[in-house]
Amino acid sequence: MGFLRIELGHGLQAPMVADLLKAREKLGFQVSSVHCFCPLPPEVMADNPDCYEFTSHRAEDRRRAVRLAIQTIDMAERFGAGVVVVHAGRVRTLQVTNQLRELARSGHLLDKKYGSAKIQAVRRREAVSETYLQRSLECLVEIADHAAKMGVRLGIENREDYEAVPSEREMENLLHRLEASNVGYWHDFGHAQIKDHLGLLSHDQWLDRIGQRAFGCHVHDVKWPFNDHQAPFTGVIPFEKLMSKLPKRAEFVFEMSPRVSKEDILAARNRWQSLFPQ
Repeated sequence: MGFLRIELGHGLQAPMVADLLKAREKLGFQVSSVHCFCPLPPEVMADNPDCYEFTSHRAEDRRRAVRLAIQTIDMAERFGAGVVVVHAGRVRTLQVTNQLRELARSGHLLDKKYGSAKIQAVRRREAVSETYLQRSLECLVEIADHAAKMGVRLGIENREDYEAVPSEREMENLLHRLEASNVGYWHDFGHAQIKDHLGLLSHDQWLDRIGQRAFGCHVHDVKWPFNDHQAPFTGVIPFEKLMSKLPKRAEFVFEMSPRVSKEDILAARNRWQSLFPQ
């Protein structure tokens, strides 16, 4: 299909990763990035990047998450990948995103009912945020140190749920407190657009603030309101407007649903290359 570089995802079992190592030597493809956790922990039966979290209330689970992240960094180094994409956790006690989505789907996005629900969600999130952010930071310090020794950068991904750690408001604070030059931001276009649709951020303004700190991006489109992982240019994301806010040296990884056709992927790739030549 004309792609020379790939990202290794978080659903790969250890034998699959071993096969990819052999295939890379034979076929000569490059690996741009690796997504935690890779390989998938053997005790986890289904693809789940959040099976262990840095924000867990269980210290044992946090330690396991750190060990798996370090293992992913080591794997990235073996593949010659420059970046490991990280989920930094979530506030498990908070369940507000589904309520906001249902209100938006049912036509309440612009009325007082939705505004009140959103304000309440923000207040609940802010009341507990520091505890979870601190847990995540303690784990990330150890991981970032190991990554630096291995010559690997960490990209902390923005998530689509408001429960995720860090929130956009917390992202800059987290990066500042880490004070690690090898830790930056990983921008997921679809996730940011979903939050834009929920009125939780402005995709455009967010990239004005954080864009130049991005090590890379997951590229996919969104059909209103929350149908993401579509082929670029088939949804509502204004890529032509947003790309100027990101570093030209960043990695751009197509991350689409398996249901997207080969023809749509190729059409998106061709248009992307014509609009954003590298």
